[in-house]
Amino acid sequence: MTFSENVKNNLNRNFGGLEVKYGLPSEVVFCKKCVISNQRPITTLEVEHDESQKKPTTNFDEDGVCDACRWAEYKEEKIDWEERERHLKELLNRYRSPNGDYDVVVPVSGGKDSCYVAHLLKEKYKMNPLTVTWAPHIYTEPGWRNLQSFINSGFDNILTTPNGKVHRLLTKLAFEKLGHAFQPFILGQRNIAPKIALKNNIKLVFYGENVAEYGNRIEDNLHPQMEKLLYTSIDICNDDLFISGVTIKELKEKYSIQHSDLIPYGSPSMDEIESNEIEFHYMSFYKKWIPQDNYYYAVRNTGFQPNDERTQGSYSKYSSFDDKIDSFHYYMTYIKFGMGRAVADASQEIRTGKISRDEGVALVNRYDHEFPSRYYKEFLDYIDITDDEFKSITEVFRSPHLWKKEDDQWVLRHKIK
Repeated sequence: MTFSENVKNNLNRNFGGLEVKYGLPSEVVFCKKCVISNQRPITTLEVEHDESQKKPTTNFDEDGVCDACRWAEYKEEKIDWEERERHLKELLNRYRSPNGDYDVVVPVSGGKDSCYVAHLLKEKYKMNPLTVTWAPHIYTEPGWRNLQSFINSGFDNILTTPNGKVHRLLTKLAFEKLGHAFQPFILGQRNIAPKIALKNNIKLVFYGENVAEYGNRIEDNLHPQMEKLLYTSIDICNDDLFISGVTIKELKEKYSIQHSDLIPYGSPSMDEIESNEIEFHYMSFYKKWIPQDNYYYAVRNTGFQPNDERTQGSYSKYSSFDDKIDSFHYYMTYIKFGMGRAVADASQEIRTGKISRDEGVALVNRYDHEFPSRYYKEFLDYIDITDDEFKSITEVFRSPHLWKKEDDQWVLRHKIK
């Protein structure tokens, strides 16, 4: 049985004669305050191997408002941010090195948010950060420029670039089998900081925002540290573990992947993390998280520059543009869940009061469906597939309850209004 047949045979259920994939809600409902729908999956770091599996989705309350919007209100009305900063200072005082050794690891992409976190810790709170970067698949010129500008503004940095041949293969498999080309990248990106912290005996790791800022459970935002369920230990010695939709055993036997090829994707176990007393904290717990403000901070302090042109699939010029295949990750969220990059960008800007919902709706309807043509050929070359293969693969991941064909073109059954 082919993978495509396997996915089609494992659809969760039937609703009104339409198949529904991924355990998504059968009826599509949009948030009354922002522009996301109830089709948005809750973000986890589990190693997926079958995209037909049920995914919990963003919660909507009885008034039709999503958890992310309710959290934005909570931040404004109920959090004493001065008190949170006092907690931050107490935390940093416990971990600050008395002799100037590295005392905190900060994952940094060169983007606005990570630059903000690292600079804030070093310059305002006088920590000694070691920054770490997991390389994009294909750097854009503005992305590389921003990372270098950040380093030149006064930071030590470890750039980790995995075996290019292996990374391309894992990316290809993840795209074909999961519709999620970014899964291997995410594994490396999230695991590099714990490994560097463990190796250098650094007890504190600081991430930017908790993923719950954007629609996971509200209560997840009430904790300063990463929840255990969001720390996925990747044991590359486990041949039954799935990476890119296939087991490690299959990667070795069918694709001639060596154990050493997978080392960059592995991570310390939870037992190692706990026995070495390493803590993972979110800056968004201590400082009100407003991406636009982070952008202006990074421009002023680390020389961050926006992209030279608007990101396809959205209206933004300053978010997540360091990787040439980043847009295909968002394009596949549009294919699978009916929501792309414009929905993500507009929703968070509505919550922070930068735009109105009406403006967000207009931006989503104008840009969310846009195909990322700018780097399309490079993406096909990178994972070694043809245009026809790309189209065939994306067809597998459309859920019929979201999509229909009109005049031989795919259109969403439900559009934001």
